[in-house]
Amino acid sequence: MVMRGAVIQIAIGLAIGLPAAVLGVRFVKTQLYEITSVHPILVLGATATLMAAACVAGIIPARHAASIDPAQALRSE
Repeated sequence: MVMRGAVIQIAIGLAIGLPAAVLGVRFVKTQLYEITSVHPILVLGATATLMAAACVAGIIPARHAASIDPAQALRSE
């Protein structure tokens, strides 16, 4: 359940961020040296790195949530 929430946040962030980045290249390429277009390999690498980092960040609370006894968690609330 915790990892599902993390993956949903990753998907929403990428759905917003990738088009914004591609659109941003159009405005920035005239001001920077040798920027002509979006390089798909770099975008794919950045996306994979972001997804891996977010999954690692989601594993920590997921492991903690999985290690707690459900009966004890319900009693504490």
